[in-house]
Amino acid sequence: MLAYVLRRLLIMVPTIAVISFVSFVIIQAPPGDYLTTLMAELEQSGDAVDLQMIDALRARYHLDDPFVVQYANWIWDFIRGDFGISLEFRLPVRQLIWERLLLTVTISLVTLMFTYIAAIPVGIYAATRQYSIGDYVFTFIGFIGLATPNFLLALVLLFVGFAVFGQNFGGLFSQEYIEAGWSLGKVIDLLRHLWIPVIVVGTAGTAGLIRVMRGNLLDELKKQYVVTARSKGLSETVLLFKYPVRMAVNPVISSGAYLLPNLISGATITSVVLSLPTTGPLLLRSLLNQDMYVAGAFVMLLSTLTVVGTLISDIVLAWSDPRIRFGTVEA
Repeated sequence: MLAYVLRRLLIMVPTIAVISFVSFVIIQAPPGDYLTTLMAELEQSGDAVDLQMIDALRARYHLDDPFVVQYANWIWDFIRGDFGISLEFRLPVRQLIWERLLLTVTISLVTLMFTYIAAIPVGIYAATRQYSIGDYVFTFIGFIGLATPNFLLALVLLFVGFAVFGQNFGGLFSQEYIEAGWSLGKVIDLLRHLWIPVIVVGTAGTAGLIRVMRGNLLDELKKQYVVTARSKGLSETVLLFKYPVRMAVNPVISSGAYLLPNLISGATITSVVLSLPTTGPLLLRSLLNQDMYVAGAFVMLLSTLTVVGTLISDIVLAWSDPRIRFGTVEA
């Protein structure tokens, strides 16, 4: 097991190095930069452009340095935990991200719990009662969940809230708590508003995991080892959870590779529609405005967390299925 983990850790280092370079290339790929965009906006609005200020900002942020020098400075600062200064907000990127990260992680973790608690039991039920009324009902709900974009479901809930209940389902806090400091009342208010984004964001993920769990468990139940165990008199409940469920849950565990980056991305489009103060809208804004340090920090964090999430899911898979760490099946 230790050798397996060490191999995975050694693979991570060059992978993250390549990701960092590709991320910086992608950030620099669009023509111009934030200052070019700022000058164009000032000229379009008829305001005077202070060229000395533009040159000073260009020198301050090293925008005229060669590409390799910019990359070296950026990655070295990133390794030290310095994500740079936002060109738009004139604030440290780390401060901008941490302000929204707590709410993003809270929504993502609650959504994750909702997804797994709902998907795995329903998937097991649908597989063990194939072609029953319950199986058809959950299959239909699963298809609807997969086919409905999260942002569209968010728009429908907003409309229902206004039209039927006269309430605004957007945001995470009531008006009086938006600018207030953290208190017990604000936490309770957050919990009252949290169910909307959890349902919206978790619907597609839950529907997808139900289909994965059902399909894999059906395949396992038809295999010879299940028939043999059943012929030896093993009870259905013990048989189900001792063997087939453990095998069928592997793809569900492997989906954990995407859980950590989701904690940061925060369902961007859905967050914009629901006016959620999470990291997603900030990422979108930084990309639109070519705020390279904010965009670079997000892209690098998401990529790194994807690699770390893959490592964690591989370790959990190796622990749950010894065939993986001994190399008898593909990880």
